[in-house]
Amino acid sequence: FCPGCRALQPPAPRPDLFRLMDCDRSFRIDAQQLQRRFRSLQRAVHPDRFGQRPPKEQYYSEQHSSLINKAYQTLLNPLSRGLYLLELSGVEPAQETDCDADSEFLTEIMEINEKLAEPKNEDVLEEIETLIKVKQEELTREVTAAFERDDLQEAKKLLAKMKYFANLEDKLKAKKIPS
Repeated sequence: FCPGCRALQPPAPRPDLFRLMDCDRSFRIDAQQLQRRFRSLQRAVHPDRFGQRPPKEQYYSEQHSSLINKAYQTLLNPLSRGLYLLELSGVEPAQETDCDADSEFLTEIMEINEKLAEPKNEDVLEEIETLIKVKQEELTREVTAAFERDDLQEAKKLLAKMKYFANLEDKLKAKKIPS
């Protein structure tokens, strides 16, 4: 907002999402604090509050609201938060083709994919869901430790593994939706 006339201003071209959400630039975040900041920012700039304002301010409020949603979703999710931290540090995320992932890991992913391809079986799906959840939690702890050691290459490898599990999670959700 303009300090003089209180008119809403356009968002910065490439804002730091951590600064926007009033968080430390760290992999470890306080989800409650993030949610409180999200709600408070949305209350201030939500488009519903700008219906009677000039079109330019209405447009800016939509931009701010969208940016705040993006920041919240990015920082709330461990995978996107980790990838964003790498981006801020100038580290390219691992590509699918960078298969320096160990063969044991890739075999595990393949086996889970094969189970997911089998005809729908609730017990198997629950087992896979539990396995994915445990692996994601384990990887999140390892990524946290890697970032805290400032070992960005290790964080990059672990985030690539997290991406595999996120893909499996998406496949699992699609399979669970009643057809």
